Amino acid sequence: MLFGSFSVLKNPGAFLFERMNFSRKSKSLVIIFLILIVDQILKFWIKTSMSLGDEIVILKNWFILHFVENNGMAFGFEFAGEYGKMFLSIFRILAVVAIGWYLSKLYKQKEIPFGFVASISLIMAGAIGNIIDSLFYGMIFNHSYGQVATLFPDGGGYAGFLHGRVVDMFYFPLFSGTYPSWLPVVGGNDFLFFRPVFNIADSSITIGIFSILIFYRKYFNKLDEKPAEETEIDAEETEAAEEPL
Repeated sequence: MLFGSFSVLKNPGAFLFERMNFSRKSKSLVIIFLILIVDQILKFWIKTSMSLGDEIVILKNWFILHFVENNGMAFGFEFAGEYGKMFLSIFRILAVVAIGWYLSKLYKQKEIPFGFVASISLIMAGAIGNIIDSLFYGMIFNHSYGQVATLFPDGGGYAGFLHGRVVDMFYFPLFSGTYPSWLPVVGGNDFLFFRPVFNIADSSITIGIFSILIFYRKYFNKLDEKPAEETEIDAEETEAAEEPL
């Protein structure tokens, strides 16, 4: 039972689809669309049910739905200024295109385990989820400062294309304390773990990245490696070209 549980963690997605006659591409797309649907449904509910700063306590003070918005990267980190926001949105779009191209290559590599494909799919789903916020939320919602936002308000949205803010809500203030006084810079200051507020898209990216780092890091080089036969042929051709006539 223990080893079976470990294999599920190592090969997510394959466990879900092992009895389904789906292609690797179909399984990957199902993962992406499921995460996108859940991510956007929750964000729409938060946006149309809460104003900024509102909280819903789920589990004591350890798990809280805390509505915040950010202009920047994952886990609430900000990216400076209006042009910084536009640059980040464009960068995200380019990153999704690159990930999509990489996935299209992975679909054809049968020797690559599906767990690796699933991990890349998680990263792509998370990136698309936050891109949707950046691209469209400023146009389809009004602001949430002191009010619950309205979908498609009469006066238009709070920002233009590419300038929407990402909706975050998961907050886990698990424990707090004070840094020891002997620590440089932060000594004597209060700390809180885990401070960042994040969303499902952020979680999807994080799970995908850690899955790759722990289980599948070696497969990044697989796509660029030539088969042994091709390598031998190239070596023979090189040697033949270097021989004097």
